[in-house]
Amino acid sequence: MDRMKALVTFVEVAKAESLSAVAREEGVTPAMVGRRIDQLEEQLGVKLFKRSTRKITLTPEGAAFEEDVRRVLSDLKAAENSLTLGARNASGRLIVTAPTAFGRRHVAPHIPSFVAANPNLDVTLNLSERIVDLKNEHVDLAIRIADMKNVDLVATKLARNHRVVVGSPDYFKRNGKPAALSDLHKHRCIVTSTEEGLSDAWSFRDGNRNVVIKVSGQIHCNDGEVLTRWALAGQGLAWRSSWEVAEEIEKGRLVEVLSKYSAPGNDIYAVFAGRKHQPAKVRLFIEHLKAVYGEKPYWEKK
Repeated sequence: MDRMKALVTFVEVAKAESLSAVAREEGVTPAMVGRRIDQLEEQLGVKLFKRSTRKITLTPEGAAFEEDVRRVLSDLKAAENSLTLGARNASGRLIVTAPTAFGRRHVAPHIPSFVAANPNLDVTLNLSERIVDLKNEHVDLAIRIADMKNVDLVATKLARNHRVVVGSPDYFKRNGKPAALSDLHKHRCIVTSTEEGLSDAWSFRDGNRNVVIKVSGQIHCNDGEVLTRWALAGQGLAWRSSWEVAEEIEKGRLVEVLSKYSAPGNDIYAVFAGRKHQPAKVRLFIEHLKAVYGEKPYWEKK
């Protein structure tokens, strides 16, 4: 705070060209104002003012510094105003996009409570597997389940994610349960299909090692909901994110196996285009989802 006060005093003195005028405005002595300037110059190692008995003027270095400081203080003030106003009154329209299955299960149910807490805000939720161009389309926020380490966007982690191997009680009654990763070769596996081919390489953690097991099965689909339904129908083992099948596991409709080998999946993020000041409606919605999901996501029962 002392450094910030010195910068504010520097700008005020530059504008007034007088230590006394600034001192009178603050109700302190000119000597105190002068000490702030002296300390700032000592910290920077540069003379900021030329002083005479009649007035005080900026040096060339001081003039350049004053322009930068004014911009910084202006940005800080704008950020404070945005935060303060937003905390009291988020208004307008918030447009959110999310993957279809996750959006249905874990975004849509929490929007009514968010709107109730922010009555001046309208929310539009678009569910789609399409990757929205946040910089060029009229979307405020995207929920994505992905590796967000190398993207030109701002990403805030909402919840962790991991994958589990599941099957129905009926399937295990007929085929037994795999006790080790090598047993997967003996089982029918329900595999995700993509435009690039089959995602038949399932990843696990065995101690400190990453292990990839190639599986096989006769039925494939590009829709995760269909894969889960096939598993529920006893058609084989499925490798799904915990958020997709936690409810089915809790109710006993699916049974998790090989849990000690579960590997982290792509985590769940809120993603938005980089902006100088994050809109309050975006910030508040992110805070809402993080609070609802919890440090340990509510869908992870154990």
